[in-house]
Amino acid sequence: MQEFYQELARNIEELKDKNLFRRLKTISGPPAEWVEIAGKRLLNLSSNNYLGIAGHPLLKKGAMEAVERLGCGATASRLIAGNYDLYGQVEKELADFKNTEAALIFNSGYAANMGIIASLVTRGDLIISDELNHASIIDGILLSKADCIRYPHRDLNSLETALTRAKGYKRKLIVTDTVFSMDGGLAPLPEIVALKEQYGATLMIDEAHGGGIFGDHGRGVAELYDLAEKVEVNMGTLSKAFGCAGAYVAGKKVLINYLQNKTRNLIYTTGLPPAVLGSIQAALQVVQAEKWRREQVLLKAARLRERLQAAGFNLLDGQSQIIPVIIGDNETTLEFSRRLMEAGILAVGIRPPTVPASLARIRLTVMATHKERDLELATETIIKIGRELQVI
Repeated sequence: MQEFYQELARNIEELKDKNLFRRLKTISGPPAEWVEIAGKRLLNLSSNNYLGIAGHPLLKKGAMEAVERLGCGATASRLIAGNYDLYGQVEKELADFKNTEAALIFNSGYAANMGIIASLVTRGDLIISDELNHASIIDGILLSKADCIRYPHRDLNSLETALTRAKGYKRKLIVTDTVFSMDGGLAPLPEIVALKEQYGATLMIDEAHGGGIFGDHGRGVAELYDLAEKVEVNMGTLSKAFGCAGAYVAGKKVLINYLQNKTRNLIYTTGLPPAVLGSIQAALQVVQAEKWRREQVLLKAARLRERLQAAGFNLLDGQSQIIPVIIGDNETTLEFSRRLMEAGILAVGIRPPTVPASLARIRLTVMATHKERDLELATETIIKIGRELQVI
C-alpha cells in the first residue's frame, strides 16, 4: 500500500517539475463579472457564463419553483422512475428552440458526447474527428471501439482524404466542435457539410460554445450558416451561455428514440435535479428574449481582440467570445496568470494536455455584462504584463 502512495507522490512531483500541477481555486459568491478568491476581488475573464445569465432572476425563480413542486432529486434513472413531467416539458421546449423534431437532455456535456458517440458507432465503423475536438469527444471515440482518423485542425483537404479512405466501413461519422473551446475559432461547417453529403457520411456537431451565442435565435453555429437541417446529430451544453447545467442532443425523433434505448450514460444515470430543469426552462426564454446579450458579447470580444492584436499578441484566428493569448512555455504562462491575479484579474493559464505542447496560453472569455471600462483597464494590464514578460 505504501508503494502505491509513493508512486502517486512521484507522479505529482513530475507534474510540478513540468509546471503542469493544478490546484483548485475556491470562488466565493456567484460566477459573475467579478468574483472573490482568497479575499481578493477579481475581474472574471475565465468564466463560460458568456451571456451573464447564470444569476438571472428568471433562472433562479425557475429553479426554486421546480424545487418547491418536485423536490431536490430525481431519485432514479429516467427509464426507472426519474423522468418527472418537467423533463418532457423542457425537452419539448428545447426541441422547439433548436427547430428539430425532438431533443434529449443529458447530465453533462461530457456524458452526452461519450454516450452519443459510443451508441452510434462501433467496431467496423469509422469516426473522422478534428484533432482539436474536446476531450469528451476523444473519450467517446475510445469507448466506441470504432476506427478513427483525426485530421489536422480545420484541414478540409485532410478531411476529404479521410473520407476517400472510408470505403468498406458500415457507418462513417464526422465529429467536430463548432466553436473550439481553447482557440475560439469556428469550424468550417459549410464545407464540412458539403463533404459529408458528397461522401455519404453522418455529421455530429458539438455546439457547447456556440449555443446561445451564434445565429439569429442563438441556436448556434449551424444556425449561423443556415445548415441546421443538414446536421444529423446536434449536441450542445446548457452549462455555458445558458448559465445552467446539463447537455442535450437534438434531431429527428428516430435518433432520440434510438439514443434513449442505447445510450448507457442515460440509461444508468440518475436524472437531473428538478432545479436544473427549471433553470434550463427559464434560460431558453431569456436567450430568445434578450438578443442584446449575444450581440454585446461578440461586440466586446471583437474590441478586446482588436486591441490585443494591435499590441502584438498572438491570438490565433478566433472569431468568438473566446480569446486565446498564446504565451508558449508553461512557466511563463503561469507567471503571466499570477501577475494578472495580483492586478485584480482572473485569467487562467491553460497548459498541456488541454492544449498542444509549447502552445500554453491565457484563455480570456468575455461576458455580455462586462462593463466596457473594466475591459479597457484589463486590456491595458494584459499589454503591460505582456511587455514585462517579453511576450510582445
